[in-house]
Amino acid sequence: MQVRLLGTIDVTVDAVHRPVHGVRRKAVLAALAVRPGEVVSTDRIADVVWGEDLPATAGNTLQRHVSHLRQVLGSRDAILARAPGYVLDLAGDGTDAAVAERLIRQSSEATDRAAAVRHLREALALWRGRPLEDVVGRAWLDVEAERLENLWLLAQHTLAEHRLHLGEHAELIPDLERLTRDHPHDERFHAQLMVAQYRAGRPADALATYQRVKRAFDDDLGLDPGPALRDLEAAVLRQDASLDLAPPPVEVQATGPAQLPSAVRGFTGHADLLDRLDSLAGGSSGTAVVCAVTGPPGAGKTSLAVHWAHRAAGRFPDGQLYVNLRGFDPRDSAVDPGEALRGFLDAFHVPVDRRPAGLDAQASLYRSILNGRKVLIVLDNARDAAQVRPLLPGSPGCLVIVTSRDRLTPLVAAEGAHPFPVGPLTEAGSRDLLAARLGPARVAAEPEAVAEIVACCGRLPLALAIVAAHAATSPDAPLAAQAAQLRDAAGGLDPFDGGDPSTDVRAVFSWSYRALDEPAARLFRLLGLHPGVDFAAPAAASLAGLPRVDALLRTLVRANLVTEHRPGRYRLHDLLRSYAFEHVRPDDRPAAVRRLLDHYLQSARAAVLLLDPGRSTVDVPAPAAGVTPVALADRDRALAWFAAEHAALLAAVDLGAGNDFDRHVWPLAWSLTTYFDWRGHWDELIATQTAALTALRRVGDRSAAAHTHRDLGRTFAQLGRFAEASLHLQAALALYGELSDVAGQARTHHNIGWMLQAQGDHRAALGHSGEAHRLFKLVGDRLWQARTLNATGWLHGRLGEHEHSLRLCEAALALLQELDDGHGEAGTWDSIAYAHDQLGDHAAALRCYRRAVDSFARLGDRGAEGDVLLNLGDSHAAAGEHDAAEAAWRTALATFEALGHPSAEAARGRLRRPYAAASGSTSGSTASQTSRTG
Repeated sequence: MQVRLLGTIDVTVDAVHRPVHGVRRKAVLAALAVRPGEVVSTDRIADVVWGEDLPATAGNTLQRHVSHLRQVLGSRDAILARAPGYVLDLAGDGTDAAVAERLIRQSSEATDRAAAVRHLREALALWRGRPLEDVVGRAWLDVEAERLENLWLLAQHTLAEHRLHLGEHAELIPDLERLTRDHPHDERFHAQLMVAQYRAGRPADALATYQRVKRAFDDDLGLDPGPALRDLEAAVLRQDASLDLAPPPVEVQATGPAQLPSAVRGFTGHADLLDRLDSLAGGSSGTAVVCAVTGPPGAGKTSLAVHWAHRAAGRFPDGQLYVNLRGFDPRDSAVDPGEALRGFLDAFHVPVDRRPAGLDAQASLYRSILNGRKVLIVLDNARDAAQVRPLLPGSPGCLVIVTSRDRLTPLVAAEGAHPFPVGPLTEAGSRDLLAARLGPARVAAEPEAVAEIVACCGRLPLALAIVAAHAATSPDAPLAAQAAQLRDAAGGLDPFDGGDPSTDVRAVFSWSYRALDEPAARLFRLLGLHPGVDFAAPAAASLAGLPRVDALLRTLVRANLVTEHRPGRYRLHDLLRSYAFEHVRPDDRPAAVRRLLDHYLQSARAAVLLLDPGRSTVDVPAPAAGVTPVALADRDRALAWFAAEHAALLAAVDLGAGNDFDRHVWPLAWSLTTYFDWRGHWDELIATQTAALTALRRVGDRSAAAHTHRDLGRTFAQLGRFAEASLHLQAALALYGELSDVAGQARTHHNIGWMLQAQGDHRAALGHSGEAHRLFKLVGDRLWQARTLNATGWLHGRLGEHEHSLRLCEAALALLQELDDGHGEAGTWDSIAYAHDQLGDHAAALRCYRRAVDSFARLGDRGAEGDVLLNLGDSHAAAGEHDAAEAAWRTALATFEALGHPSAEAARGRLRRPYAAASGSTSGSTASQTSRTG
């Protein structure tokens, strides 16, 4: 027998359909069938059947309904009495919903797409209409119906995706046109239709589909389509190759990570060191072998390590790992050991949600992964032993090569590393290197010129390789001319410390530099002032005070002085950066630094106001002439810009503080708070705000100091460091009072309220939230009136006044929607969801929580997104939907762990006690106290 729920409710016995008469009997059967094999309490069934209109005879009536249903099912044992209620005992696939779920699960496990399509079509054929169609309006069953409806949507989405991969785009278009008509706000169906139309040779129809959904979103929701759909429209317009049907994947045998950079062409010399490495790799040891390859800049340490690593890769069948630690970058941008560890865990495909928090725990996991494996690890350009230690394996079988300009004596003494000092090549090795690059005949023809080149280069492989590259581009020029240019250039350069062989490397750099025309040479010099790891063209243009520098950058790339390591992102080798920095003319330096700081300040200020238009604006210095800010069109591009420029912006704060640009430091730090907060970079937020506070004390700007105290206070509160938070917030409140800054006082009261609610003192928090609302009303700030009205409503909810909370938050939502404040609206959906949950309307709560999650995700506020996911899981648990609850909590945990967020432990606690949330009320989230950055 089988109970059918995917449409009208009935029963099938021996392939014969048996109707169930009466809505209440159908409700009883549905209440049992959505939990087959589980006891459903009589109280739950009665609530489903009668709701608040429970008759005095409900118990007897329920017994009669159960007796009738047993007759329909053809067995008295089909429904069994089990305290405290009844259980529907059906063998196997007892409901059509269970069959559908099984088929959809089988589709996800299928080894080929054709099989997955068959399973999905069988599953979708089981839907005969809206699930539980006869019992609409019963809250508990409505939630289940929504789940089954979402299951249908998932199956339709997945089926369309498989069919697109199978090349059925033309046949799929009518189905997707019907689905987009029926689901006008489902972006995934519209995206799939656009792809199908494009692949069917109908790009104009694909663009028309986008315009249609854009109008529907604007007319119905007052929103634009999401970034994925907007990016798809752009891809169609440019006929991006990624839209074409991909060829069948090539199957390869996975043998572990293979991260080594390209092998060094024409490597020569250091045969003794290579032999020693061979010997260590072939020996036996009770622990991992560590080799410390050390020497001066340009000695060829990396070339030696990479050359041997490629030669020995076959001895390490479980993979080869590589990271450039950038230990001697002139602007102190060394790779943090934790960042390198995360890269290695990525190489072994360790899921983010399986990674522990903290460097020590991640290093322990890394060592566990390497235990029993034979892996070669190259740690290039290390700063010191401390940077390397967390990256060392702990068991035999692995070999580590560390390269560094530091002698790494502590690593040799404590870890038993084998020292491999690398000095200059021999004269014979130097000639061999030139012969490998230029050909033996050309080198043999001019022995005296070759000897002079070798001497000028100090027998350093890097210098020799650069000279060889220049000579190779001029095959008809005699090597004597190259030698003369090196000799002449070397005479005018300041040497390094006495006896350092890299002196002649600077001569080689000088030769390349002097070959540039003056505009390119000037840009190269000024790039030495850039403090970041890499940069984009607008930053370079601002340094130079020019509207565009694309052509000049191409010149520097061709000259091998600058590398375009990603499209649109450039960087200098650390030695070249040092050389450029030393050659900046003193008169040029202050103006160039000012222009660069103006570039980042103007761009960051515009970007943060796109992310959160509710931020209070601050005065910034007028930009100097020649500054080129980045033009950012929307929130998505602002987020992407912050992500790309993250390291450069941090370095710019330090650059300003170290060059007497204190009035740039604080507004630049202010511009970073929203991005750092949303992405969970709280340590960096505190560091930049602390630098700002120091700068403000020097210039005596009390108003900006108040803002900075407030930003520090609310960040410490988020981290649970409430004593420090209170000190900063009280300092801000006092300063705003002295300055008669009513808006500043209002924002500080809002932040103090946030801090107090985080400590559980909701009554005191309500006082500050109310005062903030009063002050915002006094100054006429409607947006912040709405935000603090939401905060006040949410706090009333935390005090058990849920009806009042709902009224306040709904009023706040209407105003926020009118003002188009996406962030404030997202937090208010969370507050409204909480009120519905506490009032027992779980279906409404779930809808509102999902709105909040989607909104925060779209905005890029990952911390708030995680907070609401916790609440969404709690609401599912309270409704008895334990699988959905666990899925939401797991997603929250992954989000928090990626951010290093302290709420990760709360998510773990829910997953350890998955049913605890169902027994009590949901906790509410700090996301409801929206817009913490104020």
